[in-house]
Amino acid sequence: MATIADVARIAGVSQSTVSHVINGTRFVSPETERAVRDAVASTGYTPNTFARALARSSSNSVGIAISAISNPYFADIIRAVESECAACGMTVFLADTHDTPEKELEVVQALHQLRVDGIILAPCSTDGLGALRYLEDHSIPTVLVDRLASTKFDQVGVQNAKSMEVLVEHLVALGHTRIGMIPGHTGFATTSERVEGFGNAIRRAGLDIRNCPVATGSNNVESAARATVEMVEATECPTALVAGNNMATIGVMRGLKSLGKRVPDDIALVGFDDFEWADCFEPRLTVIAQPCIELGRRSAKLLLDRIKEPGKAPKTVRVKTSLIVRNSCGSVTR
Repeated sequence: MATIADVARIAGVSQSTVSHVINGTRFVSPETERAVRDAVASTGYTPNTFARALARSSSNSVGIAISAISNPYFADIIRAVESECAACGMTVFLADTHDTPEKELEVVQALHQLRVDGIILAPCSTDGLGALRYLEDHSIPTVLVDRLASTKFDQVGVQNAKSMEVLVEHLVALGHTRIGMIPGHTGFATTSERVEGFGNAIRRAGLDIRNCPVATGSNNVESAARATVEMVEATECPTALVAGNNMATIGVMRGLKSLGKRVPDDIALVGFDDFEWADCFEPRLTVIAQPCIELGRRSAKLLLDRIKEPGKAPKTVRVKTSLIVRNSCGSVTR
């Protein structure tokens, strides 16, 4: 295997000159640079990427800390980040936080030890901010995606409250006055904002908030299913349900199925998040669709800009969503 010494000998220069040419750390004459690059090509020399990272305090890589396995919603975001970074010659390291504060901090620390140039993080909770403190304390270029948790960092997310208002207003327009919400994971910034939007829409429509319950503890598919059963079996059963995210939607459907309830004949259903099979079965789901590709692309661009200009003021970007009307709400006034 060729070494830097071999390249230097063939090019007739010092090893430090070869290093400067490869890393771009000092100006050398065009003739010298050409000689070094010819020598690199002829020997097949491959620079030690990690050693270069140590020398330049840069690894040409970024880390993504996200709940990649447990939540398929993030798949498109990850692909968009990877595509944007690859176009700039950056390698992407993906690490799963499992949506727990302890694992999230562990993942962030591991990525930092790999000397990534920056990190894109979907914060798992507003209650466990250890990872955010670590990122701030170590001045690591960071972009928060989807879950906006701190204005100390660049952030990219959707208009959660406004989008939820649009979803509820659609149900109200169909005549629903008893609307329940299964919000999803407690503690997430997205959940808080969507619950806020739900309440705003209910009050604006002049509906009785007592007839529009919001479930608690629906942190996964199973708990969302249980919350759905409890809500539907209550004395004043809602005529429509709003699921706060894709996993909550699955839980609601599972809960309704266990009760023998049909959508939309017995109860209407809408969800926050579109996913591949939302329109592949009957009834086809009415949802708020989030532009995942744009979220990933904007996150990557913000991070790359942050790496280049670490001292500029943090920026928060809110991306618009879209209401996709299908037939899970029915069209009959209840």
